[in-house]
Amino acid sequence: MDASTSGTSSVQYHNIAEQPIAATIVNSTFQRQVRHCFGNATPGEFPLSANPSIVLHVLTGCNLDPQDLATLEATCSFFRQPANFAPDNELSLAELAALDMCRKRAIFKPMTQEQCHDLKQKCGGSWKLVLRFLLAGEACSRREKSHAVAGPGHSIAVSSKGVVYSFGSNSSGQLGNGTTEEEWRPHPIRSLQGVRVIQAAVGAGRTMLISDTGKVYAFGKESFGEAEYGVQGSKVVTTPQLVESLKDIFVVQAAIGNFFTAVLSREGRVYTFSWGNEIKLGHQTEQADLEPRPLLGALENIPVVQIAAGYCYLLALACQPSGMSVYSVGCGLGGKLGHGTRTDEKVPRLIEQFQTLNIQPAVVAAGAWHAAVVGKDGRVCTWGWGRYGCLGHGNEDCESAPKVVEALSNVKAVYVATGDYTTFVVSDDGNVYSFGCGESSSLGHNTAAAEAQGNRHSNVLFPEVVTTLKQLNERVVQISLTNSIYWNAHTFALTESGKLYAFGAGDKGQLGVELSVNQTERAIPERVDIDLS
Repeated sequence: MDASTSGTSSVQYHNIAEQPIAATIVNSTFQRQVRHCFGNATPGEFPLSANPSIVLHVLTGCNLDPQDLATLEATCSFFRQPANFAPDNELSLAELAALDMCRKRAIFKPMTQEQCHDLKQKCGGSWKLVLRFLLAGEACSRREKSHAVAGPGHSIAVSSKGVVYSFGSNSSGQLGNGTTEEEWRPHPIRSLQGVRVIQAAVGAGRTMLISDTGKVYAFGKESFGEAEYGVQGSKVVTTPQLVESLKDIFVVQAAIGNFFTAVLSREGRVYTFSWGNEIKLGHQTEQADLEPRPLLGALENIPVVQIAAGYCYLLALACQPSGMSVYSVGCGLGGKLGHGTRTDEKVPRLIEQFQTLNIQPAVVAAGAWHAAVVGKDGRVCTWGWGRYGCLGHGNEDCESAPKVVEALSNVKAVYVATGDYTTFVVSDDGNVYSFGCGESSSLGHNTAAAEAQGNRHSNVLFPEVVTTLKQLNERVVQISLTNSIYWNAHTFALTESGKLYAFGAGDKGQLGVELSVNQTERAIPERVDIDLS
């Protein structure tokens, strides 16, 4: 039947060229008169108010960014009015779309109605803000995505399906394979069959894994504190064991620093073990306390999306209605807490410099002695102890507050990783830049010319493109490097297709590739024989 003769408009579907969602909506809807959104349309136009369920389906199916949903509400009153849909008839279409997208997240699905309400209030009373909180956590820690962790002497790799591979040093059972024998070949941890792991953390002689159900498995040295010196936990655990003290907390991330371990709950609360007396992390407890204690102070009522641990300090990326912010706590030596001083902080304190720089932090990284942040606009800031040029400012000076890396002004960064005086930055086009300490070939700059000149371990004071990775013609999405002052560093580069490349120190098999006799490191990235896609 012809639409013009029937008096109703027919909906036809065609192949539409791919373009940004926000641009599509603005071009097709917002440039018309507002009255068209309410059914007072001219022949042939589509009255949105007559078909809210279709609009909701489109909004949800397109996985719009929370900011896009907020723009819809601000631009067109149709998206602000109650949609009269379950589970809450008073919610607008934009809020309902955000709620539906929250329900798709693995950590949100098992939450009770009361827990969902509490999270909504904590995030600022909007499902759009809850969605922003969930998406930010997934993006900055690669939660539920494939990733690799270059630990001190051993390595962990997690596939997109949650399968865990381990290799390298195993003197404390940190590979989780039931033995204490060193292994350079990556093998899946078979005792975890049936468990989907979404995040991994490593320390010296210790490994922690987080499942999609919020359970925490630990193996290696039985210590949540300092593992290098063996002060605590002389017992060795060679297979993954549930951490009983965390059984009532739904954990989504763990970070192992020196002298302490921190975990992040689904609701955005930070808990720490050990090193927790009131002059360190604000706990009224002893250093050897192995019970998880909530981090006191400013972060008690602010949801955190990512944590990062370095040498005796912790960084927390927090999600507030006004935007993202970074808090730090612990040892301030070298200025690594970012407050313009070198004093310690016993409770989390807001790093105010990002407001001065007009930067919205998106990813935070804590190296042993220095730290870095990538802003939403792609700018990179570094601060802390600048030894070997690890801050990228062209010198070895300390910076006690975040400072923009001007040498990267023409680069839009999306990811940053820090180690022991080394820094890597990944750009939106997949290029990788590195700078800092060149020991153990972990920067990836060791070319044939450098070998011939005898400076294969030279330090890099300004960011340089890692040409050995660029030559792979693979888009890099994640970098991980050793973050310990006690081990020679190695580095992983994970590509978009799930290929893993390794370079740097490999004396314990931590590269996942076989080295020749008397060889202790690799200067050129080599493919690790596992598929993480």
